[in-house]
Amino acid sequence: MPDLFTLDAVTLDVAGRRVLDGVTDHLHEGRCTAIVGPSGSGKSTLLRLLNRLAEPTAGRVLLRGTPLPALDVTELRRRVGLVAQAPTLLTTRVAEELRVGRPDLDDAAARTLLARVALPVDLLDRGTEGLSGGEAQRLCLARALAVGPEVLLLDEPTSALDAVSADAVDAVIRDLLAEGLSVVLVSHDLDRAAGVADDVLVLRSGRLVGRGEIDDVDLDRVAFGDAEPDR
Repeated sequence: MPDLFTLDAVTLDVAGRRVLDGVTDHLHEGRCTAIVGPSGSGKSTLLRLLNRLAEPTAGRVLLRGTPLPALDVTELRRRVGLVAQAPTLLTTRVAEELRVGRPDLDDAAARTLLARVALPVDLLDRGTEGLSGGEAQRLCLARALAVGPEVLLLDEPTSALDAVSADAVDAVIRDLLAEGLSVVLVSHDLDRAAGVADDVLVLRSGRLVGRGEIDDVDLDRVAFGDAEPDR
């Protein structure tokens, strides 16, 4: 499988604390990679490195073999879209929200985007106020998709949602994967991660302690047990 991201001895220190410690691995194209581990293990920090919302203290992150600093950061963030844990809407109208990064997006394409994330197309003419948490999260997904990214970074996309909304977001992720999009997903919910991911990276205290296809990794043992770090 072709490499999407390469992590080469990635280390990050923040305020004198080592947040990531020599993380080395490959994330594969066309698959969903889940980054899991206990709170404070560096999951969200690693995700943010993938589109340069953070910079490593040492080591390199490469996208399809090119070091990220060699890429224009604005173009990188169009290619590598990030959807945050809490849905943050930037405008007061659904149509305007979809056009934040694509002002030329016409109504037909906007409705296609809504359908792609399992939202009713008649939402296009509504305001963003009053959307449920699940609807807002899916609208954020649609906004990210509007610019045509090659990969989506999802930071705990279901953690603040009720079970029904979380299931709907998971279904959207599976549909996007079926369409060939690459996804990198941070989750503290091991069962939910196992339901959508192909591969897994397990972090503990900033170190990579487990990796592989999701069905082959004992997530509970590696994430919270005493396994030796896989360096």
